Amino acid sequence: MTDSAANSAANSNVQRDAQQRELGKFLQAHRERTPGLLREEVAQLSGLGLAWYTWLEQGRVPVSPQVVEAVARTLRLDDGARRHVLALAGLHVPPVARRHLHDRLRGTARLLQPVLDSWATSPALLLDHRFDITGWNDAYAALWTDPALVDDRRRNLIYLMITSRLLSSTLNDWESVTKAMLAQFRNHADRNPRDDRTDERTREIFALLEADKPELRHWWESRTAHEFTSRTVTVSTATVGDIRLVLSSLRPMDDPDSTILLQTPVSQPDRDRIRQLLELPARWVGNDRSRGFYDQ
Repeated sequence: MTDSAANSAANSNVQRDAQQRELGKFLQAHRERTPGLLREEVAQLSGLGLAWYTWLEQGRVPVSPQVVEAVARTLRLDDGARRHVLALAGLHVPPVARRHLHDRLRGTARLLQPVLDSWATSPALLLDHRFDITGWNDAYAALWTDPALVDDRRRNLIYLMITSRLLSSTLNDWESVTKAMLAQFRNHADRNPRDDRTDERTREIFALLEADKPELRHWWESRTAHEFTSRTVTVSTATVGDIRLVLSSLRPMDDPDSTILLQTPVSQPDRDRIRQLLELPARWVGNDRSRGFYDQ
């Protein structure tokens, strides 16, 4: 074994041991939240030996999915805690049931809308795990046109970034930004497979792109996947001039399937130009805002 391979194996063992210890602490903490619940009872109700369960709480033994499920039932862990235990144990975490996922995404959109609205001069979007747009603020609608004006099937950031003619002519470095966002989309989708109906949505997005922008097929067929990194871009408008924005993506801790795409003005003049856009009537930049940047 080479030194590099040996170091990699050693690091892997260290990480596994650390996760096992965290798993043990997590289980112990949940057991102790129920006054009077002893290790002996948890072991017995879970079908485990007392010594083995004691080692489990001490982070000294690996566990199987069956053991995790048995202990989770005994400790009455909710779905989030059960999935966390599976992750700490280094086991496969099954996808969230579609009904629960839909409810959670709706809840996230409702809870985070005031957050989006608080960024008065920073255009912001809330995206789900397939980059469908589930929330936005007035600053975003003023700069890029209200997403409510596009039909539900096409209300997807990847689709809009690739197909919008006006966006491609207004956003400097449109190609590199769009390809980077597409790579993020691929990365998120490939690492978080969902049930068949949700994967149908991914296929539908690519089918819409194939129908409406076939000349760029090589973009989404490249299979490039990596995390989107923050960057500064310039948007050229005909009414208020250039606006410099820092693009960054944020992941809500309580719903990692969602993403906030925040566009923060670089300077005070950039913030002032966003305010000017917010004050414009419905017709602006020579375009009818009822169509705006959306070509479909």
